Amino acid sequence: MAGDYTVVTASYVNVQVSSSLTSFGAEKRFQKDITIGELKGKLELITGCVSTLMDLELYNAEGKFLGPLDNDAALLGSYPVEDGMRIHVINKDGNRVLGEFEDVSKVEKFEISKEAYEKRADSVRAFKMKHKMGQFKEVSPEEQAILDKEKAEKAKEEERLVSAITIDSRCEVSVPNAPQQKRGTVKYVGKTEFKPGYWVGVQYDEPLGKNDGSVQGKRYFTCPDKYGGFVKPQYVTVGDFPEEDLGLDEM
Repeated sequence: MAGDYTVVTASYVNVQVSSSLTSFGAEKRFQKDITIGELKGKLELITGCVSTLMDLELYNAEGKFLGPLDNDAALLGSYPVEDGMRIHVINKDGNRVLGEFEDVSKVEKFEISKEAYEKRADSVRAFKMKHKMGQFKEVSPEEQAILDKEKAEKAKEEERLVSAITIDSRCEVSVPNAPQQKRGTVKYVGKTEFKPGYWVGVQYDEPLGKNDGSVQGKRYFTCPDKYGGFVKPQYVTVGDFPEEDLGLDEM
């Protein structure tokens, strides 16, 4: 019986929960006075493992195995569990496999038309409209004038930049927060249908792009798949940038 055991530490504990069914974990807070059997019921909702078909193991913050939580009648607090430790759930159901809950391709997607979505009163869009947030935020004439001026200045600057970029020029692309600079050849300069403003289409020397020169069914230039990309002109530097020796001819 649970009354035969006592809690020997604090009333609550914050632990990491991992599972043999998933590759990710979660941090959870549990009462120390629940039984291991009750804990398994809570972990079933978290991990997807059936409570009657799971084993529990306790690890310290450094990953050292401290032992099983193998007495369903015992209180969680009767084990030496402390904040920062990890409870690992071992699935014993042979019909369940690692990663089955992470494969989103098996999830039936809910789709709704734009017209139907705009009519819903419980949508994020309706909430933003009601509270005048985001695109629905009211802007004073003075604020709108500043925004229009900034937009015009940005468009003028982009137009100036693209005027100095010509088709077939060698270039180097350096986008903020990108892991590396990429070299290639300019294949398109101008406006597009997928986003406003001016864009530069580049055929990269390596397969570091996202397309083959077409976006959303509209072709702007032609290149091998994954060699093409579109970037804003401020991130493109035109110059004498020879193709880097990638060592592909070495044995």
